[in-house]
Amino acid sequence: MASPCELLMATDNADIAQAMLDIAHKEAIRIEQKYSRFLSHNPLWQINNAQGSATPIDTETLQLLTFAQQCYQLSDGDFDISAGPLMRLWRFDGQSSIPDDATITQAKANVNFAKVYFDQANIQMPAAMNLDFGGIGKEYAVDKVAHLLAAQWPDISVLVNFGGDIHCLVEKSHSPWQVGIENPNALDNAAAVLSINQGALATSGDTRRFIEVNGKRYGHIISPTTGYPVVNAPRSVTVLGPNCVTAGMLATMAMLQGANAELFLEQQSVKFTVFR
Repeated sequence: MASPCELLMATDNADIAQAMLDIAHKEAIRIEQKYSRFLSHNPLWQINNAQGSATPIDTETLQLLTFAQQCYQLSDGDFDISAGPLMRLWRFDGQSSIPDDATITQAKANVNFAKVYFDQANIQMPAAMNLDFGGIGKEYAVDKVAHLLAAQWPDISVLVNFGGDIHCLVEKSHSPWQVGIENPNALDNAAAVLSINQGALATSGDTRRFIEVNGKRYGHIISPTTGYPVVNAPRSVTVLGPNCVTAGMLATMAMLQGANAELFLEQQSVKFTVFR
């Protein structure tokens, strides 16, 4: 998941705690190995290397693609998992330069989820297109782990936390979980603390994934319209929602709104925290 992952469990039974950890670890690894764009010969690699041919998909992949399609439609094309060609241009691992306009224009020509066709059995897209589930994969893993644990231990509250994306499915009626929201200007320090009995939250931002070139900061949220990092985006957006994928979708959509992030979230009638 490319981030610290943890469980907080309201139990003093060491055997149950270990069993929960084993299930969570196994499920997180399964999802990462299946959908990471950095691994070869997994189902996502098969889709991205089909060279325009139809590729068989299973029910789980169909569900993720359907959700990605909803994100694309609700965001008017801003939330686009076909932005893989752009994401490969923008690296946030010490990159000291930015892509040139011509290269970005060429990559943008291969970004358009409307050209991705799928049904219950297959997916097909232009040869030069690439999908990237990075915008929904971690949140999906959080929700899956939360549901697996709740199904087996319906009376034990567990806070699933994968890199700040969180879901508590079983209510903790007494002494709610205390969740800190990181201060973008003082990393590893909480700028606010939320009390959570039940529900989910997700955070999107550039506090840890950005580059600075010639004194200008570029965050990792890329607009598929411009091909560049979103202008005037908040440093971070945290959204509370019924599940992690919904909260993550809204947090990322808000980041894509740039200067209008707060207005967008107010219109969604959700609880949120924004840092600029």
